[in-house]
Amino acid sequence: MFEAVKRDGIARIGILSGVGSRVRCESAQEEQTDQIRYQTPIAIDVDKLFPDISDERHRFTSVPLFASEKFTARYMPEYKDAVFKTPNSGNVAESGSMLVIANWQTVLDNPRYYADAVIKIKSGVPADTCMYAPASALPSNVCTLICSGFDLFDYRAVDLKSVQNIFCTQDGEFPAEEAFGRGICSCSGCKKGDLKEHNRNMLDNEIETVKYFIRTGHVRELLERRCRNTAAQVSIMRLFDENYEFSEKRTPIVRPTRLYANTGESMKRPEVKRFVNRVIERFVPSRTDVAVLIPCSAKKPYSQSQSHIKFQSAIQNRAHEIIITSPLGIVPRELERIYPAGHYDVPVTGYWDGEERAFITDAIARYFEKNRYEKVFVHLDGDSLGIAEAALKRAGIGYEVTASERLTSAESLKKLQDALQGYRKVSPDIIGGTVSYQFGATHENFDSSKLRLKGKFLREKVLMGNRQLFSVDTETGCFRPTFDGWELIESGYRVYIDNFVPQGDILAPGVSDCDRDIREGDEVLVVGENALATGKAMMGADEMLSSRRGVAVRVRKVKKL
Repeated sequence: MFEAVKRDGIARIGILSGVGSRVRCESAQEEQTDQIRYQTPIAIDVDKLFPDISDERHRFTSVPLFASEKFTARYMPEYKDAVFKTPNSGNVAESGSMLVIANWQTVLDNPRYYADAVIKIKSGVPADTCMYAPASALPSNVCTLICSGFDLFDYRAVDLKSVQNIFCTQDGEFPAEEAFGRGICSCSGCKKGDLKEHNRNMLDNEIETVKYFIRTGHVRELLERRCRNTAAQVSIMRLFDENYEFSEKRTPIVRPTRLYANTGESMKRPEVKRFVNRVIERFVPSRTDVAVLIPCSAKKPYSQSQSHIKFQSAIQNRAHEIIITSPLGIVPRELERIYPAGHYDVPVTGYWDGEERAFITDAIARYFEKNRYEKVFVHLDGDSLGIAEAALKRAGIGYEVTASERLTSAESLKKLQDALQGYRKVSPDIIGGTVSYQFGATHENFDSSKLRLKGKFLREKVLMGNRQLFSVDTETGCFRPTFDGWELIESGYRVYIDNFVPQGDILAPGVSDCDRDIREGDEVLVVGENALATGKAMMGADEMLSSRRGVAVRVRKVKKL
């Protein structure tokens, strides 16, 4: 049986448990079975997991990966310990099953087939199934395999490299005569001169490294480094990013860690695309009469930086502040605290490459095509100025450039201040902006005019009179609704349960239905016949509905009805 316990995108850490190999008990003249329990991802001697599959019957497991359903129905083996699966096979996998994806090594150098196969297989099985890729894992590719959703591996691929006298590392494979014993590695195998042990050690070490990055929420950053080992792995990562609908469902809505946008692929991360889409499709700006475009800052949230303190002093709430940045495109002032806007780092050189320019130009243009501001002031310079001008021209929005020389110089700030003379002062509606972005609420069904933020920065509470409606999650900047707060959010982000009163967290088997927009990390309202509960989703909607194991909602408070 398999249960995922920690996720980071498609990658996850899980628990694989069950009955292992038969053993002779010395105190009794009978055979017993070992109970096994592994934390995945892991590489093991898989014969311990499949005691009922003899070597003779393994001859049927070489069904081509992309064989037709008719072919697989005739030749694909069926065992009680595992479900042999291909993209076109009709084998039914139940919750907790072990999926054996035989011949996976045949697509490691074919990125398109690789991505298509993963998407087809994982879209057709319960989320809590364990995926095993036989004879595929090397230290240099196992990060990509894990980030593709695979949980279990064997040592066959590295053992074959040992027979071929190949020295394996996380950075690639090299002739043993050139690398072995040269001080590159000091593992137990190298100390003994045992190449096979070294290669197995390297695979085990790399898997443990990937697990660490999953726990800390940085496995994507690791993947962006490791995939450079081969062109095929880079293509695989990019293809998953292109399949946004598949990847976005499995990507957490927030992380309590920083997002390091250190490569060109960072702009295509699902959480980056999702942020841009939500700003354009969901976010309700505080005003649409006048806006000012200003640059980002190294310090987050931006308003805590010296440059933004100067910008805000000149603007004096007389325009809607919109920050231009890579990789997020645009960040309205109201959303500067929310993940990932308040939690990212990007290399700053003053140069924006062609892909960055195209992505950010498109984001700005789409935003202003939807939100028709009467007047836009552009307080930018360099490449960002050119990007903003191109985007505003595409959107058909008039603008005026207010910068001269340095953006924070007295002359530039005076020019910006003078340009805004006569415009009324309107404070940023952080409450309305956050709720619209986070929960999809609109002005028609959420009125923030009677609400106020009270408390220290990033530790505020949202009050209506003396009633608390929301608190601020200090790690992510998102709102956590109370039961009174949920009353103002008329629809969405509901998890439905049957007629029981939760005594703790909501497990996946207890979920009868849920809104499809829910992602891991979302704040949700649990609705049942006998109780309400508020808490945080620990799974996305698809996983909640297809899993039979694991915590679906981490509950904070319960109210009996």
